[in-house]
Amino acid sequence: MFSVQQSCWFIRKVICWRAAASIAWAVLLLPPTTAVFVIFSRFSIFHPVQWISECLSLLLSIGAIFSLILLCGVVIVIGFLNLEYYTVIPTIACSKIALLGQLLHPRQFFNSLVHCIMGMIVAWCCAITIGGRYETLGYSCQQSDVGGPTHMCLNEYHLFLLLSGAFTGFSHSLLGVIHNMNYVAFHTVQQYKYLRFKGSIPLVVKCSATQALYSLRNFLIVYYFLGHMPKAWLCKTLNLEVDSSVHSLDTVGGLLDLSLLYHTWISASFLLFTWYTTLLLFRIFVTELYNFPVQISFTDDAQQCLPKVIAEKQPMILKFLALQDLALLSQHSPMRRAEVFSLSQPGGHPHNWNAISKECLWLLSDLTQRLVAHHDTVATNGRTKSLSTGSERKSSSEASVTSGDDPFSPRPAVLLKTPASVFARSMSGGPHSPLTAPFTPDLDSPFSSPSLRRLTAPVEQYSPWHGTVQSPHIFRRAPKLWSTSTDSKTNGSPPPSPAPVLSPKQESSKPGILARFLKNRREQVKNFMAKRVLVMYLFNKLPEASSQALFADSQAHIWALEGLSYLVQASYTEDQFGVVQTTLPSILSSMLVLQEAVDRHFKLPHASSKPSRSGCTMEDCSYKTLRFALRATLKTALYRITTTFGEHLNAVQMSAEHRKKLQHFLDYKE
Repeated sequence: MFSVQQSCWFIRKVICWRAAASIAWAVLLLPPTTAVFVIFSRFSIFHPVQWISECLSLLLSIGAIFSLILLCGVVIVIGFLNLEYYTVIPTIACSKIALLGQLLHPRQFFNSLVHCIMGMIVAWCCAITIGGRYETLGYSCQQSDVGGPTHMCLNEYHLFLLLSGAFTGFSHSLLGVIHNMNYVAFHTVQQYKYLRFKGSIPLVVKCSATQALYSLRNFLIVYYFLGHMPKAWLCKTLNLEVDSSVHSLDTVGGLLDLSLLYHTWISASFLLFTWYTTLLLFRIFVTELYNFPVQISFTDDAQQCLPKVIAEKQPMILKFLALQDLALLSQHSPMRRAEVFSLSQPGGHPHNWNAISKECLWLLSDLTQRLVAHHDTVATNGRTKSLSTGSERKSSSEASVTSGDDPFSPRPAVLLKTPASVFARSMSGGPHSPLTAPFTPDLDSPFSSPSLRRLTAPVEQYSPWHGTVQSPHIFRRAPKLWSTSTDSKTNGSPPPSPAPVLSPKQESSKPGILARFLKNRREQVKNFMAKRVLVMYLFNKLPEASSQALFADSQAHIWALEGLSYLVQASYTEDQFGVVQTTLPSILSSMLVLQEAVDRHFKLPHASSKPSRSGCTMEDCSYKTLRFALRATLKTALYRITTTFGEHLNAVQMSAEHRKKLQHFLDYKE
């Protein structure tokens, strides 16, 4: 998202100029678009000569030129709003209440207000262009008796057209939030700007006409019930009267005027077409490929190099364009790949490759951690999982990726091979715990069982359990690690020992009466609200939306996977110094761990197994299928590496579990 205070060189030198170019082209397209609108608004099949002559005279009139100047100002304002509100990571509401919060946000309120005003201005220009009974807000009228004094009466047709434009602009703003219209997606197939624009024009026309019909239907319903309110307010404010000889429009008979409905629909279509064209041009110009230099001789421009830019966090458009450039250079540019594999002089260090691979591996690790956390939350229904058996212990390879350490750090010599999943939580006490830390329970956790605390507590000297245990059957009667029950009849544990005496420090850490009272009241309120249907409808999570939000920024991960895999593939013949082979174990481990996490995510009951067909039009729905594209890209990247290196990968140091998974790719069994 653009900010005026943003001092990034890319925003000032690239994005702003691209946005200005898109606005300029939208302004240049206004005259032909306005001419088409005039032709359709004055359409007359029975008098073609008169129709053409009226259109030509109207287009050359001063009123049409003034309206065109106003429309140019509207397009500039809409283009600036596109620049202000655009994002490359869509904001997906995971519940109805979250979507309602987005609609009621003050920033969105300002956006809707501006769209409403701009829609009214466009509708006024359309009314002036159409002319006739829509031209002015007031007109001279006489009383019912002949020869009476004249008064200024309200022209309800003009008011109807103005309110229709304001309603169309307001509904367009709300639909932009609901359908993420400010989301800017990057096309997989690179095309020239002209070809992209020409191919999207039929879609823009169809979408504008269709949405104008829905907007007209909704506005007719609103005006039928509430149309008397703005009419009465204007008559009182401007001292206008209502002409009783003219049929009121807030009735069924008044709204069934076919000419009024046609002109309102064509005006709304013209409004939406100009705005959608501006949005389309902005998307095309902003997502245009930008080539970042891999290395520069001058230190002043070092911040513009690809290894430096790719590690930037803000703005996100810069990071996405850098990753897109990385994915394309890794496939189609041998000369730029050679710069990635080159060594620094003097020193002989692969700084370019280290910076690029480190950032890509961090992206994969970050996505893996999010998938792990999401799976744990869904599996436990939002509750913290209790200590479980060895089937839920974390493997050392997963811990090396998700611990947040540098991916280039050496792996431990001893690897614990467990049938564990990467989704088990680590119970270790800290990052410097030994390798057996995942098997050590956290006794300070409030979710650990009392039996477990007694089992691991220091044994008293005069206790019957002190010393060497003679019978091995006692271990069979010991409390089980996965049990959370304190009942000795259910878990087979020996009778509980006397309760230990609490130290003053432990007594002071116990919650007070007031804290327990507030906690109980909170639980009571939560249970009471959970029984209300409307509350549950608003606060219930939307499973499909939650999965989409988890992969909302996966386009960056897709490019990272493509860039790494293509560079690794090219290194087989182009890497003269072997800089890629030093990080090949980390790359393979990160990809394999991520593949396991993605596969586990798609096995969740709420996750779709295949992309759903969407009826989206102008709103870009590619973010809804990013998780499927990521899964396919991940598998393709692993096959790309295994196909290139083949049996040479057996010499790469990795865990036995990862080697087994990698063998499936070598045997084409995945």
